[in-house]
Amino acid sequence: MMDTGCWRWTLVLVVVLFSIYAEASFSRHMDGFIKAVRRLEDEDPRSNPAAILKKLRRAAGLNDAFIQHFLGDAGAGGPEMGANLSVYIRKAVHHRVTEDGEEHGVVLTPDGTTVALTPLLLGIEAGYLPRAKGAVQALYQLTLTKDLRLSSKHTSPHTKLLGPDGCWDSVTSPQVFTLLDSPSMLTTAQLNGGMDGVILGMEARSRRPLRLSRLLMEYYCTQLESKGLDAAPRLISRRRRDNFRGLTSPPMLTRQVVKSLELQRKLAGRSKKVGNEKKQLMALVRAGVREFVHEYMDCPPIIPRCMWGAQPYRGTPTNLSLPLSFLYIHHTSTPGKPCLTFQQCSADMRSMQRFHQEDRGWNDIGYSFVAGSDGYIYEGRSWLWQGAHTLGHNSIGYGVSFIGDYMIHLPSQHSMGLVRDQLTSCALGGGRLTANFTIQGHRQVVTTSCPGDALYNEIKGWEHFGEVDQHIQRKKSHGQTKI
Repeated sequence: MMDTGCWRWTLVLVVVLFSIYAEASFSRHMDGFIKAVRRLEDEDPRSNPAAILKKLRRAAGLNDAFIQHFLGDAGAGGPEMGANLSVYIRKAVHHRVTEDGEEHGVVLTPDGTTVALTPLLLGIEAGYLPRAKGAVQALYQLTLTKDLRLSSKHTSPHTKLLGPDGCWDSVTSPQVFTLLDSPSMLTTAQLNGGMDGVILGMEARSRRPLRLSRLLMEYYCTQLESKGLDAAPRLISRRRRDNFRGLTSPPMLTRQVVKSLELQRKLAGRSKKVGNEKKQLMALVRAGVREFVHEYMDCPPIIPRCMWGAQPYRGTPTNLSLPLSFLYIHHTSTPGKPCLTFQQCSADMRSMQRFHQEDRGWNDIGYSFVAGSDGYIYEGRSWLWQGAHTLGHNSIGYGVSFIGDYMIHLPSQHSMGLVRDQLTSCALGGGRLTANFTIQGHRQVVTTSCPGDALYNEIKGWEHFGEVDQHIQRKKSHGQTKI
């Protein structure tokens, strides 16, 4: 018979092994979180979404004075969730950034973006508040403007107010999310979660869905059909920025940031700021809102290189001299079909980079940016590195390609709008293109059929499209054939 000491050590080993297994199996994907919500709903089928959200808030420890001011105390009430589920919720929702840049309390969504769960859940719960005057104020302050206030408060003139984005150690089994740069007070995942919280909170106010899990499934997990976003439902995560843009405005955001600050001071027993102190605060708030509007409303959503699995640049990149004067439009031809999912678009990006590096001997994928039909722009050589897209013209313009062959058919209207309207607006606002920049097709300056007959005829009607001035082109691109 095994003695008591041996049993004790066996029990310790079992606990340790179970803990290791639980850590390894912890899901940091939105699918896993939705399954946890569904399990909570199934355990208490009589609970409405507001009650489920309160349970989630209680388990996550989201119950400070600011939150209670709008949503009330998340203390005891109704059946408690199981211990294992409670631990999972706490770990999944509690947001923090470690000293080495790991961001917790975030999940990877099926569309390839990362979302902080705290502002998402607070926004949806605010959507279930009674239809009183303060309900919309609660929705914005619990999701975005409280943190926009913090971002403005803790910045200097040379500090980036918002971001950055980050990358997962694995997109199939995500465990660790690491930021791409030093964190600001408000990361991209928090902003994504905040925008989603506003959007779904507004939806909850108007639609009152029966189950929280169904609302999340419809928003994050809807698959696109052949026409991409042109035929997709309105309420999906791929339309995050479009939907948020339709719900708010810079003046509204500024007002809500100020109200958030005033509420924080009131809850702390401090008086309102007046005079010069208030003017300084307003200047900081406007700066924070201005950067948010540019980066997250004017600019298109861009999937970082590390998220699509890019190989490193070979050698040392050549930096561009900004602002540039041209934007060259391409189609990939091969791959010949539009990509409709993050997984397929990422595979196409890897395939093109492999072809450019291995077969053509280039340093990297040639394009500056690539437009998928899944609602996203994919980062190539990006804003600062000279590309290898338009021979003889790489130093004076960005090269943007659409995944697919567009000799006969056009890309989706949505993907064309991402490039024509949002990417160009982003470049102008960021000082990367000149105000009088010119859009041209690849075939205008190089002997090629690119970007395809259909797409070339389409871009002829775009603002900033221009014919080739051979004298100016020769002068500007003289000697610039490096790839």
